[in-house]
Amino acid sequence: MHYTFVGLSVALAAVFLTTGSAKILRARWMTVAADRLGYTVTTFQAIGSLEVAAAAGLLVGLAWAPLSTAAAVGLVALLVGAVLAHRRAGDATRALVPPAWLALVSAATAVVGIVQ
Repeated sequence: MHYTFVGLSVALAAVFLTTGSAKILRARWMTVAADRLGYTVTTFQAIGSLEVAAAAGLLVGLAWAPLSTAAAVGLVALLVGAVLAHRRAGDATRALVPPAWLALVSAATAVVGIVQ
């Protein structure tokens, strides 16, 4: 297994375990974000569940790379949706950078998983 693949998978899992858990547990900053983006808290919790599932897939996928690759592809789709949601809400360009950057990291993880 390539060190880059392991590093990217673990880093992404850490990020999405944190953000997904915050959404599921209704952290105040996440409920404010849900309201600003036009989502219900229940919808944001569902998104958080997808993030936690992807994080678990990234970690379990260290034993079977296709699972990490699939989780990374799922995160790309989720993060493209996040960029679009921020854009639709009229957020400044700087608000688009974190989900766009994480989408690129997720895509890189998927690519490394495929070519290894």
